Amino acid sequence: MPLLAQVFAVIAALIHVLFFVMESIVFSKPKVWRRFGLKSQADADVMKGMAFNQGFYNLFLALGVLVGVVLVHTGAVASGVAAVVFGCACMLAAAVVLVSSNRKFLTASIVQGGLPALAIALVVL
Repeated sequence: MPLLAQVFAVIAALIHVLFFVMESIVFSKPKVWRRFGLKSQADADVMKGMAFNQGFYNLFLALGVLVGVVLVHTGAVASGVAAVVFGCACMLAAAVVLVSSNRKFLTASIVQGGLPALAIALVVL
């Protein structure tokens, strides 16, 4: 697995850990829920449970990618590459769903899916 693909995958995973923190730990702060397009604390309170769950999805994807990179470096290369590509493909697919649901999320979609797309491209090509 190319080193640059691993770098892109790890950075993508770290971004998804940040999403976990925002969605599952500090979501109730106005500075955070406003980033998700919410207009009021009442709206944030309604969305808090869903955001909490979504944050854990992001954490699990990140952990899968990170475990995959570790596997690549400990000799289980095929398994590691499979885990990295699967995790990055899920991140990329979620980014496509995000932007297809609302074009105003284009920037967020690029942040979420750009690095995973690059990682996959470097592995496949």
